[in-house]
Amino acid sequence: MLYGYAGKMLFINLTNGEIKEEVLTKELAENFIGAYGFGAKVLYKMMPAGADPLGPENVVGFITGPTTATRAFFGGRYTTVHKSPVTGGWNDANSGGYFGPELKKAGYDALFVNGISEKPVYIYINDGKVEIRNASHIWGMDTKKVWEVLKEETKEPKLRISAIGPPGERLSYISCPINDGHRAPGRGGGGAIMGSKNLKAIAVRGTGDIPVKDSEKVTEINKIISAAMKESQTAYAFGTWGTGVGTPASALSGDSPVKNWGGVGVVDFEDEKAQKVGAIAIDRYKTKKYSCANCPLGCGAEYKVEDGRWPLEQTERPEYETAASFGSTCLCYEEDALLMCNEMCNIYGFDTISAGMTIAWAMECYEEGVLKEELDGIELTWGNGAAMVEILKKMCEGEGCGKILANGSKYAAKYWGKGEEYLQTASGIELPMHDPRFAPGLARTYQFDPTPGRHVKGGIGSIQMGGNELTDKYDYNGTGMFDLQLTAGTEVMNCSGLCYFHALVSPPGIQNEFISAITGMEFGAEKAFETGHRIYLMRHAFNVREGLKPSDFDIARRAVGKPPLTEGPLGGVTVDEELLGKNFFEAAGIDYETGKPNLETLKRLGHLEEVVEDLYGAEELA
Repeated sequence: MLYGYAGKMLFINLTNGEIKEEVLTKELAENFIGAYGFGAKVLYKMMPAGADPLGPENVVGFITGPTTATRAFFGGRYTTVHKSPVTGGWNDANSGGYFGPELKKAGYDALFVNGISEKPVYIYINDGKVEIRNASHIWGMDTKKVWEVLKEETKEPKLRISAIGPPGERLSYISCPINDGHRAPGRGGGGAIMGSKNLKAIAVRGTGDIPVKDSEKVTEINKIISAAMKESQTAYAFGTWGTGVGTPASALSGDSPVKNWGGVGVVDFEDEKAQKVGAIAIDRYKTKKYSCANCPLGCGAEYKVEDGRWPLEQTERPEYETAASFGSTCLCYEEDALLMCNEMCNIYGFDTISAGMTIAWAMECYEEGVLKEELDGIELTWGNGAAMVEILKKMCEGEGCGKILANGSKYAAKYWGKGEEYLQTASGIELPMHDPRFAPGLARTYQFDPTPGRHVKGGIGSIQMGGNELTDKYDYNGTGMFDLQLTAGTEVMNCSGLCYFHALVSPPGIQNEFISAITGMEFGAEKAFETGHRIYLMRHAFNVREGLKPSDFDIARRAVGKPPLTEGPLGGVTVDEELLGKNFFEAAGIDYETGKPNLETLKRLGHLEEVVEDLYGAEELA
């Protein structure tokens, strides 16, 4: 028995309708944990190099971790994996809610889908029974409506789905699946991948139990977390107001970008405006609290908006990333516009970071006279909430300029042949809402992680953005090993199914204790570091096989202070992202010029035989 796992992976080929199961092996579980650890290993084997991201050979995976669907606090996550149409390389994206636990309770640790269906379909999984069903009647529906229809159609009121909206059907590069009405594995174009396969949704219902090795230990760890949360200001703030509680302070400190990364919060946004987009101010619309599966924190909330230009009967509280991308980054402090943009992204299935950042890019292009007639007569001036909502609506419906902007800012700049100098991207994907000039370690993560442009991939930037830097954060010498250690720890956390927020409120080492108690593995600090390092290299190897070298990964010059801001808390800051990258790759055993992991590192970590064979030849396996 594999404790902590359902024990099976499901594979579906939509071209020929083949449905098959594979037993989850002990080797895969022990050495790659779950989520994108499994995903990188499986996709490397299933997919040929050079596969078209929107073609039949691309695989989209929905994968859980060992803490998912157990009683472990914060163990409610799942991850999607695929090759990205945005970056052309590896992609993974993480989501909470209840879909992940439901998939696992339905009998599967992972679902992998390849091929292309001739007609729209959805996959229905109910306690081990799997069907590919016609989705023609729900094609064109928004994500919340699809959920309503499928609950009625399956006669399962507790059904959970991960579904795309119309932008995903139109293969929008910034589209994503939505689960639970508002949770999203948002980044990298997952909606386009599902749309390219004519896959509208995954619908699951599960009632199974996941066996754990030591349930009493899991209960004990939960109690430790509960006690720590009672003493944690972060737990109180996030539990009361959600992630948006810090939005105003972040805009003023330099943590979150302002005016498409070219502005200064204390100058261009100011305290009064910043406070209006914070959760404390907009929580006056709150009707009830929302928690993901097995979460003692509960950072979500439902709203009802009866005033303003866009009343909403039921909607959700915007997360920090959403509030910052549509707020300070666009210089917009109109709360009704922010709430409407959040709702549209949820029901249509857009990554809110990329959607907000694309509009911020278009705003600067409009203000600078670069884009005018291209924007269909919309006066997209800084802070213009009505224009922001209007242009997002066009993106949602695929009309006029919205059809172009729905593929992201880089695509639009290339299509129109202008505005490239205002792009704020990393390898083509819009940057998240934490500034490397404030937390310089993020420059390495944004630029060089196998999944570019992510703020949840660990490394020294993850502690710097929380104000916990242990040394001078602008001293870039000797950062490699600490950066690698923090990255490896986050790899394990993400692959275990734990929410990132557990690390903010739990004592150190809890995730390793959870994995040991649930699976029965001996999972101490050394094992965790090796496992995290191995998972990182597996993701990295996917990109190496695609022909991608470190020099192929880029980051917007403005985001690293080239040139530096001239005023505000980040005035004069320039980040040496190249040195940070070289330091990390040296510690990780990766050649900076070629991107190849060295043979000694691959053999020492083990279980990377396919990478060794591809990079060094079959004779090295002997």
